[in-house]
Amino acid sequence: MKPTHPGPLIGIAFVAGVLAWGLIQPIYGKVFIPWTAIPTMLLLAIGEGYSAWATKARIARKPGTKPVEPLAVARLAALAKASAYAGAAFGGLFAGFAAYTVQMFDRETPRLEFFVAVGSFVACIALVCAALYLEHACRIPKDKDERNNHD
Repeated sequence: MKPTHPGPLIGIAFVAGVLAWGLIQPIYGKVFIPWTAIPTMLLLAIGEGYSAWATKARIARKPGTKPVEPLAVARLAALAKASAYAGAAFGGLFAGFAAYTVQMFDRETPRLEFFVAVGSFVACIALVCAALYLEHACRIPKDKDERNNHD
């Protein structure tokens, strides 16, 4: 599996944002963004960030940690990749919703929906960052001899 690069994630977020902005126009008022998306994405980000920290220590065989099974690392890497792409897609949807509602900022309901959309977008960015960190933590470290030969 190759490392996830930020370029495709930004592209996915942009396309999802444009689609959301275009599709929300005819159905605005019939759909809403739940505020629960913010804590959900933040809890996922915290969980993945902690998993990354713990996995990195276990792979590096820090004192007091148990060795990690290779299959568990592969599963965490797959979770990280999926979370990064899902976070980018949902972040784009929230950004598109925010872009649409900012036009009606003088009205109370769209203003509240704008803040929920922006908060959800920021939470998605946190999830993507945690997922990229988890993916990075799942890499196998180079041997010390190998590092010295390449430096």
